Amino acid sequence: MSRLDDSVLGYVVFSLGGVAPPVPLLLLFFRALRRAPFPPLTSPRRKTSRHPSQSRRLASKQLPQFFPPSPRPNHAASNSFQNIPSTKMASPPPGAGLTDYERRREENIRRNEAILAALRRKAAELSASFSPTLSSPKRPKKQQPRARTASPVVLRRSLRTRGIPPGESSACADANTSRATPPSPTKPRTTRFSSSLASALRDATAAEPSPSLESGICAADGFDASREVVLRPVDVRKVVPGRILSVRILPLSDRTVVVAGNVHGHVGFWDVDRLVEEDEDGDGVDGVFEYFPHRGSVGGIVMHPATPQKIYSSSYHGEICFMDVEKENFNTIHLCDYPIFSLCQAPNSPSSLYFAEGNELKLFDARTGKVPTTWSLHDHRINSIDFRPENPYIFATSSTDRTVCIWDMRRMKKKGPESLKVLEYNKAIQSAYFSPSGNMLATTSLDDTVRIFNMDNFDDSCILKHDNRTGRWLSTFKAIWSWNDSNLFVGNMKRAIDVISVDRSQKSLSASYMAFLESEHMTAIPCRFTLHPCKVGHLAGASSSGKVFLWTRA
Repeated sequence: MSRLDDSVLGYVVFSLGGVAPPVPLLLLFFRALRRAPFPPLTSPRRKTSRHPSQSRRLASKQLPQFFPPSPRPNHAASNSFQNIPSTKMASPPPGAGLTDYERRREENIRRNEAILAALRRKAAELSASFSPTLSSPKRPKKQQPRARTASPVVLRRSLRTRGIPPGESSACADANTSRATPPSPTKPRTTRFSSSLASALRDATAAEPSPSLESGICAADGFDASREVVLRPVDVRKVVPGRILSVRILPLSDRTVVVAGNVHGHVGFWDVDRLVEEDEDGDGVDGVFEYFPHRGSVGGIVMHPATPQKIYSSSYHGEICFMDVEKENFNTIHLCDYPIFSLCQAPNSPSSLYFAEGNELKLFDARTGKVPTTWSLHDHRINSIDFRPENPYIFATSSTDRTVCIWDMRRMKKKGPESLKVLEYNKAIQSAYFSPSGNMLATTSLDDTVRIFNMDNFDDSCILKHDNRTGRWLSTFKAIWSWNDSNLFVGNMKRAIDVISVDRSQKSLSASYMAFLESEHMTAIPCRFTLHPCKVGHLAGASSSGKVFLWTRA
């Protein structure tokens, strides 16, 4: 072992023992440091295989000699610690013992530190130029939300629960105050009737009806709908704004007046013959008179052939309105808790109104203003009510519960009425109407079919495929009978009218598509139809745009 190893070992031993080493030993330790360099970093005891480049790098990394040789001290003064000569540590040169990579790295570090120091000085100068104010910055005030004016919540209650009789004044007052009225797209709600139109209707009702009028509709023997009807440009008119749900032609023998109701609650009158003069307030332009008597969609409009001056209408808001020609106004004669989807008059009693409130059929007596009888006929809403012409006690109802039922009024019970016949379908049925003679029944269903049944034998029937998927923005198709039992009219999605020919002369019932009525003037899809009960060939089709197309006999 060399002198350096002995000196270091002795120093370590004395340090661990807690005794300060003697001065001669320290002098010997420092002399050894000056004379002998430090050993290399690699240990001779452990041999590892390295790449030649790594070995050269480790060999070149020798610790620098921090203590250069100094003149030998005087041995005479070796016993005194104060006589030890002081040694000054010399800093190694900047590039001593470093590889090229480490030298470039050191230069990059020094350059980055210089750039950061310059940036710090510049940031300090900029921050010093903006002296902070003593007052704290003001926080933006939070905007308080505006208080919304809450609309009053109106509880819907019927007249029966409040003990109010359905008189004209009370019904109108309740209609104006107890229900939330949707905004009208054209003008505010009106109940006054045009005096000029009322006078014209009063004069028209005084005329005698046609002698060919039988069961509310005139005979049409030998009429060919495929060849004898045309649509002229003057017979197209926008009667009400929006989609039309119900349309009727007044049973007047000397003129043609079309009545239409839309989804907004408007009822429009179209004087086709232009016999009514225009009012001073502008009502009656182009022969159209528009009113707003209802608060919901107008689902039904009826008038009896014996009393055409009495016009009744119903809405999805549960209202039944009566147009009084004598008083020239609309009166709400009945209010319900649920929507009224269909309305019908008994053939033998003009004052008896049958209406469907949901899945219930109710009888309203216009003379007493009361509902004496209610029947629960279906599981879902009733879409149509129609009486058999030859027998006023037999009627048919169609429902969304996929059934068509035939009923006898004489056998109806208040609790659990029994039907004469139930016809089942795959989807909802929109209409079920008897033929003018009452011998057949035509139905229109959402299963894309039009079916015709023989009333004497329901097994004798025929089915025609028809696209009845009108969608959301169009009124549903409802096939109606012609002026005789030989034809049916139903709209299609091609802006035309399908004419169905029905033949009952053979042993079995048969039906087929006979004609296709189309015109360049019919610019919308006709969904609902009505016939003039006194004029053969006058067919009116209503669209979802508010227009009415009147086909007339050529």
